[in-house]
Amino acid sequence: MPANKDLPSLGAGLLSEPQLTAALKTLELTVRRKLDGVLQGEHLGLIPGPGSEPGEARAYQPGDDIRRMEWSVTARTTQPHVRQMIADRELETWLVVDASASLDFGTVNCTKRDLAVAAAAALVHLTSGGGNRHGAIVCTGDRLVRVPARSGRAHAQNLLKAIATTARASTGVRGDLHAGIEALRRPQRRRGLAVVISDFLGPIDWERSLRAIGAHHELLAVEVLDPRDLTLPDVGEVSLADAESGEVRDITITPAVRRDFAAAARDHQAKVHRTIRSCGGPVLGLRTDRDWITDTVKFVAQRRRGLAAGVG
Repeated sequence: MPANKDLPSLGAGLLSEPQLTAALKTLELTVRRKLDGVLQGEHLGLIPGPGSEPGEARAYQPGDDIRRMEWSVTARTTQPHVRQMIADRELETWLVVDASASLDFGTVNCTKRDLAVAAAAALVHLTSGGGNRHGAIVCTGDRLVRVPARSGRAHAQNLLKAIATTARASTGVRGDLHAGIEALRRPQRRRGLAVVISDFLGPIDWERSLRAIGAHHELLAVEVLDPRDLTLPDVGEVSLADAESGEVRDITITPAVRRDFAAAARDHQAKVHRTIRSCGGPVLGLRTDRDWITDTVKFVAQRRRGLAAGVG
C-alpha cells in the first residue's frame, strides 16, 4: 500500500474553490475516520504539560517535577506522591506554518505542503471541542497571513484553507520561519499549545524566539520532509534548482557527493532536533514517503506513555 495514498493533493494552493473544498473534506474524513477512537482523550494525551487544574495524586517516579509533590498524601502513605495536573478545559492552539517555496516539493506521493496541511488538520481535530480555539500564522518569507483564534468546525475549515492557499513567495525570496515564530511570540497570547510546522531546512535563526514560546506555551514541532531532503539519488549528471532563490546548478552526483550530502543533512537535522528539544518541545517527524497517520498515532502513543510514567 503506497504511503499517504489517502492524502489529497492540494495543488500547491492553485486548486479552484470547488476542488479545494472537496480536497479538504476528503482530508477531514480521513483524519476523523483514522483518528477517532484511537487518540481521543484529554489534551494531555497529545502534549503532556503542567496544566492549571489539580488532578489525582500518584506515586512519585524518578524524573517527576518535585514542585508537584503532594505532601499531605506523602505524609499519610509514607510514600512520596506527586499531584497530576489537568490541562485547561478551553485550550487555545496556535499553528505557525512554514509555507515557503521549499514546502512545494515532493518526490513520492505528495508535497511537503500537502503534508503540512494534513498535520494541521490532525492537530486541529485532536484539540477540538469544548470551546477550544485554533489560530494560525502562515509565513512565506515575504508576508505573514494571520488567522485569528476561534472555535468551531467552519473556522477550522477556513483555517486549513488559508494554510493551503497562501501563495508562495516570489522567486528569490527566502523563507523566514523566524518571522512566523516571532509573530506568535508578540503580542503575548494566553497560555496554550504552540505548534510549528516546517521542514526546518533554513538557517536556525529562530532559537531565541522559540525558546520564549516554549517558556509560555506547551510546544510541539512538526517536521515535514521528503526523502530527497536527506539523500540524493544515484542519477549522475543533473540540474538542481533552489526552490527559493531560483538558482540552477548543474552537478554530477558521484558516490562522494551523495555521502557528503547525506552527512550534512543528518548533521543539520540533528542540530534542529537538539535545538527544538532545548526549547522544551518534542518533534513529530512526518515524511512524504511514509504513512503520516501511522506516524502521528505512534507519536501520541509515546507521549501518553511518557505522561503515564511521569515524563514530560
